Formats: sequence, structure tokens, C-alpha cells
Amino acid sequence: MLEDPLDIGFLTTGLLTGLREGVEAALIVSIILAYLAKTGNQRHFNRIWAGSGAAVGLSVVAGILLFVTIHGLEGRAEQIFEAVATLLAASVVTWMLFWMRRTAANIKGELQAGVDRALTEGGIWGLAILAFTAVIREGLETSLFLLGQVTAAGEADTGAASTLLGAVIGIGIAIVLGYGFYRGARVLNLQSFFRWTGIGLIFIAAGLVGYAVHEFVEAGVITMGTAHAFDISGFLPHGGDLAERGPIVIVGQLLRALFGYSSTPEWATLMTWFAYLVVVLGLYLRPVKPQQHQPVTGSQPATGA
Repeated sequence: MLEDPLDIGFLTTGLLTGLREGVEAALIVSIILAYLAKTGNQRHFNRIWAGSGAAVGLSVVAGILLFVTIHGLEGRAEQIFEAVATLLAASVVTWMLFWMRRTAANIKGELQAGVDRALTEGGIWGLAILAFTAVIREGLETSLFLLGQVTAAGEADTGAASTLLGAVIGIGIAIVLGYGFYRGARVLNLQSFFRWTGIGLIFIAAGLVGYAVHEFVEAGVITMGTAHAFDISGFLPHGGDLAERGPIVIVGQLLRALFGYSSTPEWATLMTWFAYLVVVLGLYLRPVKPQQHQPVTGSQPATGA
């Protein structure tokens, strides 16, 4: 048996995050490339790759800098910084989920309009800037969310490594799907994909919010509701040695990584987790109201994408 087996729970959350965010970025790039190819502008592909590559590189650097900053602190300062960073990660992802839910129907037309503007007005690097600005949003969101998950993994190196490995696998799958988008293959139903992965990310974000509250309790910032709501660590621990506790540890790891489960939660942590989940999931599952399209004025007729 391996001395440091992978943490299945954090591997799963990392994979889900990498897959969801990777598919969003791959979809953006594939729409731009397909439109360039359709309009006979394949010679500009290298600018799209340059802009996308720069966005990915900057996102990785930002994630590393935040990770180094967190782990350069000690004691109470580290706990507070981890809590704030984790809350920020959950907040950004929550906002982006609702943004994507609201704008997904129009993203193709907006990107194609951006390509047209870049070709006519943006100069030699207009397309690179378009690709950079479109991808950097997804890249920074991914780095920040993964940072929150790695932080929530605690001191266990296996949790952090499993999260990053899962993210790499998810991004790899997203790249393959991106090629399918470019080639026009119907490899998956995007509406269902984004809906269900969005629900999964909400549960993960709820766990991050709960972890942040726990860190605030540990740091003494939150002083109410600090008593344990229950203790079922003897029945279903959220961590431990697989060799000693058996397969039940894997169940606890999955619940911890996917839902923010703790076998000994404080009341403040439990109630905040529950409130976030009820409110955000309820809002996310509401039907999307159709957007009102303004009539096109002027002598020129509107043209479809």
C-alpha cells in the first residue's frame, strides 16, 4: 500500500473545478477560433494562442503568489488570512456562476462581435487582447478557487496534491472537449453540463465558507456559536489514516471535500454552511428570465451571428 495515498475527495473536487472552469475557457477559445476560421482569418490563430497563453501564465503566477503568501504567515495571522482568502474564493466563484448563468445564451454573439471589432479596430494585437481578457477571468477564478480548496485541505500534503492533480486531469479533459467544440462535435449538452457542475461547485463553495468560519472561530474572531454541534468522529471521521480506520475514511474525505463535512462542526460553522447552501442553491435553481432584446434602429438591417 502507498504511504501517502491520494485523497479521493479532494481529487474529485479538483477534477470538477478544473473540468468546469477549463470547459468555460476552452469554449471561449474555440468560439473565437471557429469564427476566425469561418471568416478566412486562420492566419490570426497565433495571436489567440498568445493571448490565451499569457492569461493562463498570469493566473498560475497569481495562484502561486497567494499560496506562498498564505504559507509564509504563522499562527493567528495565517488563520485569518486563510479564512479571508477562502471566503474570497467562494464569493468569486458564486458571482461567476450567476454571471455565466445569466450571459451564457449571448456569449457566442458577444465574442464574435469582439472578433469583428478586433479585426477592424484593434490593431495587430487586438485579437490577442480579446483572447487574454476572455480567458484571464476563468484563469484567475480557477486559481483562486483551487487555492481555497488547497487551503481547506489543511496541513495534509496529500489533500493539496490530490486537488492539484484532479485539476490537471479536469483541465486536460476540457482541452479535449475544446477541440471537439472547435470541430463542431456535439460531445456534451452544454446547458446540462454547466447546470450540474454549477450545483457541484456551489456545494464545494459552501464547504469553503464553512471552513472560513471555522478558521475565524479558531482565530478568536468569531466568539458566538463556538460550541460543537455534535461529534460523530467515532462513526464517520472527516479524516484520518486509511490503514487504521478503513474505507470509512474515504467516505469522510469525499464528504469533507465535496460538501465541507466535519464530524465535529461548531454551531457557527454548521449554520453558516446551511444558510449559504439554502440561499445560493435556491437562487441558482430558479428559472432564468428571458432577456429583453432592444429593437435595432437605423437603416441597416440586423445581421445574425
